[in-house]
Amino acid sequence: MTTAADAPAAAVGIGAVTPVPAHQIVVFGVMVAALAAAPFFVYPVFLMKALCFALFACAFNLLIGYVGLLSFGHAAFLGAAGYGAAHSAKAWGFPPELAILFGTAVATGLGVVIGALAIRSKGIYFANITLAFAQMAYFFSLQAKFTGGEDGIQSVPRGTFLSVLDLRQTLTLYFVVLAIFLGGFLLIYRAIHSPFGQVLKAIRENEPRAISLGYRAERYKLVAFVLSATFSGLAGATKALVFQLASLTDVHWTMSGEVVLMTLLGGLGTVFGPVVGAVIVVTLENYLAQLGAWVTVVQGAIFVICVLTFRRGVIGELGHRFKKSL
Repeated sequence: MTTAADAPAAAVGIGAVTPVPAHQIVVFGVMVAALAAAPFFVYPVFLMKALCFALFACAFNLLIGYVGLLSFGHAAFLGAAGYGAAHSAKAWGFPPELAILFGTAVATGLGVVIGALAIRSKGIYFANITLAFAQMAYFFSLQAKFTGGEDGIQSVPRGTFLSVLDLRQTLTLYFVVLAIFLGGFLLIYRAIHSPFGQVLKAIRENEPRAISLGYRAERYKLVAFVLSATFSGLAGATKALVFQLASLTDVHWTMSGEVVLMTLLGGLGTVFGPVVGAVIVVTLENYLAQLGAWVTVVQGAIFVICVLTFRRGVIGELGHRFKKSL
């Protein structure tokens, strides 16, 4: 029974659980099947890098695509979690599962602090504040003794996952990374399509109206920010164990720029867009590396063409054309 207090919320669709469209179930099944078969045809380490960045892009999309907050500081969470996981595994002897959890917890704590200070600002001010905090994290990582400075933390032990799976075996490591990615992807999907996610969309579309309905917008945005930081940290901690390295690259401001490109290229505010965008960017970086200094020029040209051709992103444009054809 809907009460009078619930009526306005129900009228705008806030608080309802969005049913899963049949085509998304099919696409998810195809994605899982393709990723399960991929390591037998493609270099597994390349695939693991793509999966880590895909999870990172999905986490970033949760914030910008469904709340409308553009963060230029998400590299801080990716890098901090990587350092946390690498240090705990190498210096403290943590097993891989605890190292990943510790690195993720570091990113979560950092997200709470940065989010609490930045979430009251909007637009370019919010973006600049997150960028400032990310630069602080970068210079801390450069100066702190335990991070190894410019050398980073190297030779991170992979160990045995849950005391059963030997992560020194490449295929075993790949399927563990795949399981982490799918778990993170499904949790983000659930958050987006829950009543909480509907409130986030309402705040993105019309924040004053959402506030007038009784929703505390700042609290919802802070929770979304912390969730985004947490999943970014999960990606960073996993990446550190995959490459056995935590370095300044992951905490540099250019990494924050890359995840923006991944999300825009794949499709802002779409479910599978960040995954596609991450795969495209990682593939370009891998196969264009032989061009040396020209790689950024070629990447820029490709991005311009993609943006002009797919204004909603690759997945966003395909989804739009699919709906028009129905």
